[in-house]
Amino acid sequence: MRYGLNFFPSFRLTDRSTDVYYDQVLRLSERADQLGFTSAKAVEHYFNDYGGHTPSPIVLLSAIAARTRRMRPITGAVTPAFNNPIKLAAELAMLDNISGGRLDVGFGRAFIPAEFDAFHVNMDDSRGLFEEGIEVIKRLWTEDRVTHHGRFHDLDQIHLTPRPVQHPHPPIWIAAVTTEQSFAWAGSNGYHLMIVPFAGALVRTAQLLQIYREAWRSAGHPDGAWQVQLSLHAYIAEEHNVAIEGFKRPIERYVEVFSEAMASWEGRASGNYAGYANVVEAIRSQTPEKLREGNAALVGTPTEVTEQLTYLRGVLGEFEPSMQVNFGGIGDEDAFRAIELFATQVAPLFK
Repeated sequence: MRYGLNFFPSFRLTDRSTDVYYDQVLRLSERADQLGFTSAKAVEHYFNDYGGHTPSPIVLLSAIAARTRRMRPITGAVTPAFNNPIKLAAELAMLDNISGGRLDVGFGRAFIPAEFDAFHVNMDDSRGLFEEGIEVIKRLWTEDRVTHHGRFHDLDQIHLTPRPVQHPHPPIWIAAVTTEQSFAWAGSNGYHLMIVPFAGALVRTAQLLQIYREAWRSAGHPDGAWQVQLSLHAYIAEEHNVAIEGFKRPIERYVEVFSEAMASWEGRASGNYAGYANVVEAIRSQTPEKLREGNAALVGTPTEVTEQLTYLRGVLGEFEPSMQVNFGGIGDEDAFRAIELFATQVAPLFK
């Protein structure tokens, strides 16, 4: 089983400073690499305490790549709607070179209205920008000179440097949440999938994964060659009560800053984001108890976390857990304990 770390900042500056957070991320990555973790993921968000401390995952992942030898840095995700595809393709190729060909590239459409407003991007164009941006980036990686005249981008005889180390290009992942079209599109194009489960919605997540796998097979891609990554908060301790109580404060902070970021959805609607009003309400209603009971987080002793993972894999199929261990301002003691216990007492049971 692959298993990785997901660095998604969700803290207030009253919890810690940004430089202290980055330092913790780098030290966690270095130790996780030694322990056998297979990936380290970073997000692109802006302005809010929900994700906004990593506006450039490429910068953070470059530092992680320099401190590790085996872990694959993965963008989780970069946003074509907010980036010129030439610049994004070049920077990702740089990171693939810096990491010695270890990069996985995750793309996302973004979903916070305030971010679209700040970049003067129409949310109704998000899918078009997303799909055209990925198409242009792939061509820049694989073709000598690219000419493209699309709805959003115009390129004339562009030769990209540097070129990626991996051929034909780094593996591509798609971030998807609730939209059936996103799951089907990822599958039909042969892209791997990164998802976030919502508490109490595992049955719906399983249905969306089925749509993804059917689209993959229908497009003629090798059966079972897909990869799925599931983002999960993880709080692991030797004693049950320590884990249950320790999980509460940081996850409440996470829900608080997430709800704050999603407040810009009030009074908004977009055909590209059907049903997102329900997502906003679901986020605001989350509690530590609901997340645990809905199997949307890994919380407990190593034995309990093993049971939780076994259950999730039974419902969703095989996946790579991408674990947030320093969410909500969690300190070194708890974060490092989580990766040590997972690597030594949980992961070996899934080999």
